[in-house]
Amino acid sequence: MIWLGLALAAAALWFSDRYAWWRRPVDYRHPRVLMYHMISPHRKGARFNGLRVPPERFEAQLAWLRRNGWQFFTVNELWARWDALPEKSVAITFDDGYADNLHAALPLLEKYDARATVYMVVDRHDRDWSTAKKAHHDSGELAREPKLSDDEVRRLLASGRIEIGSHTLTHINMKTTPLADKRRELIESRRALEQDFGVPVSSFAYPFGIYAAEDVALARECGYQTAVTTVDGIDPRSPRPDPLELKRIKVSGKDTMLGFVMRMRAGKRGWRK
Repeated sequence: MIWLGLALAAAALWFSDRYAWWRRPVDYRHPRVLMYHMISPHRKGARFNGLRVPPERFEAQLAWLRRNGWQFFTVNELWARWDALPEKSVAITFDDGYADNLHAALPLLEKYDARATVYMVVDRHDRDWSTAKKAHHDSGELAREPKLSDDEVRRLLASGRIEIGSHTLTHINMKTTPLADKRRELIESRRALEQDFGVPVSSFAYPFGIYAAEDVALARECGYQTAVTTVDGIDPRSPRPDPLELKRIKVSGKDTMLGFVMRMRAGKRGWRK
């Protein structure tokens, strides 16, 4: 009986940490920004399956959002209407520029009348940027993952549902990159995207979510109006947050539907976050 009690206690702690049911709900007047990377099936033994949300799970999430009255915006649309947003406003974001954002995500965004912002790495092909954060991530898994071609980006834009933002030229680690190189990455990535696709680019995503106060100032200096972080949470409508430090809710490929709903409710998972 003692072992059973211990097992039940451990299970209760695991459930509480995973789903954070005890967190106070955040008022639905405060908008949510969701962070995705890939919409693709998991791969056996892959390191980055947390970045892969299977299409059927993404569809279930979109269906839940639509069924429960959420309204979709791009990030810049969200900020432009910040003071007058309807209750249950949400912005979907995708980082890096994976080809499945077109082939798997867009049909589902169209089906559920949703919009999204895609943060593009300009020099994204055959590049394994995960090593810039952790040197031991040298599997080449992300380098082999198909990225959006320029023509595919144009198809995304032609849908009228996608805003593109910058994610730097090469997905740098801003903590270890000299200031002059960071400035070039922010300025030139924006210039290249605007030139290649003929649209204004004024939103930015900090690679790996790594940034400091000087990087926020740099993004502002380089002409960005909004920027998203990987800081888990939900920004309040008032007082207004810094638009260059918007929080996001990380959607993991390992999340269950219950986990997704609880994250939409409170913005965070676990005890320590």
